[in-house]
Amino acid sequence: MLSAATFETPTARTLTFDVPDWPGHLPGQHVDVRLTAEDGYTAQRSYSIASASGLQITVQRLEDGEVSPFLTDVYEVGQPVEVRGPIGGWFVWRPADPAPVQLVAGGSGIVPLMAMIRSRAELGVRTPFRLLYSARTPQDVIYADELRRRARDDRGLDVQYVYTRVRGSRVGVADVNTHAWPADFQPAVFVCGPTGFVETVADIMVALGHDARSVKTERYG
Repeated sequence: MLSAATFETPTARTLTFDVPDWPGHLPGQHVDVRLTAEDGYTAQRSYSIASASGLQITVQRLEDGEVSPFLTDVYEVGQPVEVRGPIGGWFVWRPADPAPVQLVAGGSGIVPLMAMIRSRAELGVRTPFRLLYSARTPQDVIYADELRRRARDDRGLDVQYVYTRVRGSRVGVADVNTHAWPADFQPAVFVCGPTGFVETVADIMVALGHDARSVKTERYG
């Protein structure tokens, strides 16, 4: 059941669910959300978990989407929904891992990376984190206020932005070379976003000397 909902941007909405006996999850995992219409038609989509504990997801509305417009614009507090999960064991950050962490997000790819940032804070882990977040404009940044606060208050967390529509170019080698951990630090790298973005960033990481096995990716679209 939906217990709370908040818009992060005009097109991105965070949904908080009341799930009895939620087993907990690792940051980076996802859930399957299944909707059933009155005529019995069903649609299912996977959404990354945004929260450190409990169950929150953040849904980006796709204008031609089948599920996201309902979840962002129609779905109301108190309504039920079918959720399966948590799912996934590859694209996850394990707090016991001592390696520094490099997060690279494109658009709504920030969602599972935010779960990692929140888990780090909730557990009081001192692992150094860096986030490079690519968004079209400052108004498109999801969790903008929280990221500003965490960049100020969470020791060991560095946040940098690239606004692609403002500057007229996408994330490139210079951005990664300037704002990401160097390969010598052997960081755990998590890249999430649209397919083209993820492939480009992963290739840049490897070209800069990072071990391909340490670069974990999650893509959509």
